[in-house]
Amino acid sequence: MAKYFKTNRETAVKAAMSEKPLIFKYHGWLGIGLICFVEFCLLIQHHVSFAYKVSIWTTPLCWLGYVMFLDAVIFKLKGNSLLCNRRREFYIQIPLSIAFWLLFEFYNLHLANWEYQGLPKNKIELCLGMGLAFGMIMPGMFQTTELIETLRLFERFRISSLHVSNRVIYTSIVLGFFFIMAPLLISRDYAQYLFGLVWTGYVMIFEPIVYSSKGNSLLRDLEEGRLSRILSLFIAGYICGFLWEFWNYWAVSKWVYTAPFMKDVKIFEMPIAGFLGFGPFAWEYFCFYHLCKLVRQAPQINQ
Repeated sequence: MAKYFKTNRETAVKAAMSEKPLIFKYHGWLGIGLICFVEFCLLIQHHVSFAYKVSIWTTPLCWLGYVMFLDAVIFKLKGNSLLCNRRREFYIQIPLSIAFWLLFEFYNLHLANWEYQGLPKNKIELCLGMGLAFGMIMPGMFQTTELIETLRLFERFRISSLHVSNRVIYTSIVLGFFFIMAPLLISRDYAQYLFGLVWTGYVMIFEPIVYSSKGNSLLRDLEEGRLSRILSLFIAGYICGFLWEFWNYWAVSKWVYTAPFMKDVKIFEMPIAGFLGFGPFAWEYFCFYHLCKLVRQAPQINQ
């Protein structure tokens, strides 16, 4: 009898704990504080030399604060987040994010769609600052996507199941290969108009490979008629793009666009035509990440 009451008491305690409201993690407050601190430094940058130094790295510092804040919000909503429960995944995303963005920088050497202004001359400071900026791209987009999915904004969006045939897979890969190679094989005068092909080409290559390898694939979502994750990524790309351009606009060290199209119609520094690429850009990062996860798991499968 005593054992019975003890078991019931333990069950009641666990149930009470599970109903306890989840806390807003301290790193969320640190993230908000970091963003406010950087914004304050922007206001006084012409009067205080330290504030000017901070303002050079407005975008990566604010983006780091955004990642920390968003993580705390996600944990508060569902009790599971990247920095609290999946920190190893976060550490893997940082170098992958840098590596994939450097691929776009490689394209930009030929297409010359943007350039950087006001960068510090100190090489160590430059590498650390740009490493932080590039490394936070993937975590920021994925966390924004996770928040949208947690809120179930697109949960009811469904379509008829898509039949993913071999013809679809091969056609997508061939077209994707054409998209990523064409801008590099023609003169800069014409190539500078083709960056949209780069923003979409890698999706068309990576997605069929991940799908065919039984990985975490957006094509499989379409095959099952689900649109939630696809739309969440797409909208997350635009949310992140807006925030990037907002913080970049006020920064001392920034990127400016030299693309030849619609220069006068802008969202902050970004021409509106270029801004449209942020949605597919999020898909590309997702596909690249899950392709890398497949490559990492391959030796374990063979064993």
